[in-house]
Amino acid sequence: MATSGEFLSGIIEGFYGRPWNFELRRAYADFLAASDLNTCIYCPKDDAWLRRRWQEAWPQPVYRQLQDLAATYRDRGVYWGVGLSPFELYRHYGRVERDQLRRKLETIGGLQVPLLAVLFDDMPGDLDALAARQSEIVGDICHWCPGIRILVCPTYYSFDPVLEKHFGCMPDNYWPDLGRELPSDVDIFWTGNSVCAESVSVADVRVVEGQLGRPVLLWDNYPVNDGAVRSNSLYLEALPNREAGLRDCLTGHLCNPMNQGMLSLPALLGLADLYGDGERARGWVQEKLGAATWRQLQEDREEFLHQGLSGMGAMRCAELADCYQGLPGPAAAEVVAWLNGEYTWDPACLTD
Repeated sequence: MATSGEFLSGIIEGFYGRPWNFELRRAYADFLAASDLNTCIYCPKDDAWLRRRWQEAWPQPVYRQLQDLAATYRDRGVYWGVGLSPFELYRHYGRVERDQLRRKLETIGGLQVPLLAVLFDDMPGDLDALAARQSEIVGDICHWCPGIRILVCPTYYSFDPVLEKHFGCMPDNYWPDLGRELPSDVDIFWTGNSVCAESVSVADVRVVEGQLGRPVLLWDNYPVNDGAVRSNSLYLEALPNREAGLRDCLTGHLCNPMNQGMLSLPALLGLADLYGDGERARGWVQEKLGAATWRQLQEDREEFLHQGLSGMGAMRCAELADCYQGLPGPAAAEVVAWLNGEYTWDPACLTD
């Protein structure tokens, strides 16, 4: 059981675009356990039964895969949770909608999750009573899901003005109202001063904490690369510019990986350095990627980051694709697919 107050560290699979497969998701259970990190949240934007079609049950083959995945994480001693995005439910939350929500929660409960994230992100927020409506929904969820730790992502989850550009003006006092009206043991996500923060300091966290009147859970959009700009690059540097004292002022720190799951592992070593066993994690990752692929990635990581697909050009991309084609393992295959343009960005991702 994930108790309130226990620090959560790990990943949140919350990106747009090409999703991971279940084999990769199972591999992350081993990575997190080896890294001494304790959390994985499943909420890919690609899963329509968590977002646009949330009222519907998953097809049985998918549900069985999720049951198997949940069991794998339990076996590894890692908390595995689900992120539900009941799209614009706050616009009309009556008897019918409450019944639909309760049925969905019963289905999620069948996965025996210790964590449930309720995600109101990337939805229109132009509603005066937004905080009250969302708090009412979350209050019901807490009542119906005793023993499950509830995490909430607000509609406005950063100070970044891009959110109001795409989702409407934030209602007055949204953060203070939300912090006051949500149950006290509910965690609230925040992504930093921007959607994809270059750095996060204790001072940054104290500002939003003052707005909400409670600590926050950091949803760290590094190394995610699902947007129009960031999909041009691979982010292979271990999580940079996160202040060492963050653990003392957060309720948790979860990173949103890239669409390229194996290639996200080098970046996530920085999370293990902050909160887990970085040395053991580094050994696990190097073995999983293979020595030759690991060395080649170290050689090319600056070019992949700063030049990216557009800067390298077609000839250089083809040359590198030939190089990685000769290397074994799924990480090298992800590089080849990225160089060949197979990870096109999802226009639904507006907040790059």
